[in-house]
Amino acid sequence: MQMHLTFVDDPSFEAQCDHLAGVAWPEFMLHDPNANWFDVVYRRFPECQVVLKDEAGVPVAFGNTVPIWWSGRVQDLPNAGWGAAITRGARGNRANTLCALQAMVRPDHQGAGWSTRIIQAMRAVAEQRGYRYLVAPVRPNQKHLYPLIPIEKYMRWTRSDGLPFDAWLRVHVRLGARIAKAAQRSMRIAASVAEWEARTGLIFPASGAYIVPQALVPLRVDRARDQAVYTEPNVWTIHTLAKRTTSVAS
Repeated sequence: MQMHLTFVDDPSFEAQCDHLAGVAWPEFMLHDPNANWFDVVYRRFPECQVVLKDEAGVPVAFGNTVPIWWSGRVQDLPNAGWGAAITRGARGNRANTLCALQAMVRPDHQGAGWSTRIIQAMRAVAEQRGYRYLVAPVRPNQKHLYPLIPIEKYMRWTRSDGLPFDAWLRVHVRLGARIAKAAQRSMRIAASVAEWEARTGLIFPASGAYIVPQALVPLRVDRARDQAVYTEPNVWTIHTLAKRTTSVAS
């Protein structure tokens, strides 16, 4: 596996990572209030923020992680998924597990295996810290094409070869992860109707559920309250690593 770098190696990686996030994610996702915790995560755990460069020495893939405490029981993985992980990790003082927060590849390098390498780099960080597990609240990258399908059903869809239907879940499973459970409330983004219209380029003239491009589930609009709420589900995956010095309950 290609040697990874971290934010410790070059402080400019942080700004480059944030810039790529602005390109990689739909505009509405950049307004999750829990994303404000990234600054704390970067400051506290720069050695857990991984970077891969191409042959020309250009950073092309970033992976953000945070150490958390986890009992080791599937039922204890929070339904609040990504939001719970970043807040607990940023505030916590002890940890025994590494949690992936986001993995991004520059658009001009996608489809060349970088997504696999960045997850491998995250696994390497977890192993270096002596953790038994890397967990990830995965945002399935094809779920937006099936916004009306419940996440519990979607995450169990498979191809004829038995691998997950979803490409991003497939990357994790091919690297040895198991699909554990749905995180029903991984993100919650609430704003006024006008703000959501500006972020999506759509008009929501009446209360109801709307299909929004790149959203995994419908947006719920309440015109009377002037509020629109998007509650995104993710999928918890668990990578069990070589046992080192730290373990969690089974």
